[in-house]
Amino acid sequence: MLVLLPPSEGKSPGGGRRRRLDLTTLSWPELAPARDQMLDALAEVSARPEALALLGVGPSRSPEVDRNTRLREVPALPVSELYTGVLYDALDLPGLPARARSRAARQVVVVSALWGALRPGDRVPPYRLSMGTDLPGIGPLAAFWRPRLGPVLTAAAGRGLIVDCRSSTYQAAWQPPRELAARTVAVRVLREQAGRRSVVSHLAKLTRGQVVRHLLLAEGTQPHSPAALARVVSAGFECELVAPAQPGRCWTLDIVVREP
Repeated sequence: MLVLLPPSEGKSPGGGRRRRLDLTTLSWPELAPARDQMLDALAEVSARPEALALLGVGPSRSPEVDRNTRLREVPALPVSELYTGVLYDALDLPGLPARARSRAARQVVVVSALWGALRPGDRVPPYRLSMGTDLPGIGPLAAFWRPRLGPVLTAAAGRGLIVDCRSSTYQAAWQPPRELAARTVAVRVLREQAGRRSVVSHLAKLTRGQVVRHLLLAEGTQPHSPAALARVVSAGFECELVAPAQPGRCWTLDIVVREP
């Protein structure tokens, strides 16, 4: 099973005596040239007077944008500790039992605007960059990463199930090819209130984090099909499996959160 997550805007500041970034130690070393190119472009843009506008952030993010110019020098920390915010607080990778942490190390992949793809044990510094950015010197980031992530994530999926918990911005960087779609399930969260259903971003992040934690904690269960995934998730959540509307499209697992 491969679980795809988006990154989080919230990141731990790191610090202390941690070692610096070493691109050669990151998962998928074949992405190193692209990561190197991204680091240089981001540092150059972040040093410009108009950096905040180019990166689409407000003045409160100025310290993070300034840090973008020094990412090769600032301390790096494990991805499992880097991302904070609603999804990652609910998932709580560091707080998982040992066996579940081991599964996460093998199964969880974070799709990143700067690094392409990361596993929980990879060490990178905190940064500020979104996949929706059109970065000078690079262009639209989803288009930059799409041909590079295709071979990497297709190989990482192997013959197993793909559970896609990414937001649409990060889905744009890689869509499972037709041959993988039949075993790919996108997790969608719906709030039901007074008989009407809607999608709410904050609730979706929270629930996706809880669902992934549930999957990692599930002992003796390794779902190999969309139907098997729905059975495992249904032990902790109300959910509905939705078949693709046409061949070559992914399945959808709707997690329904009912409110009075």
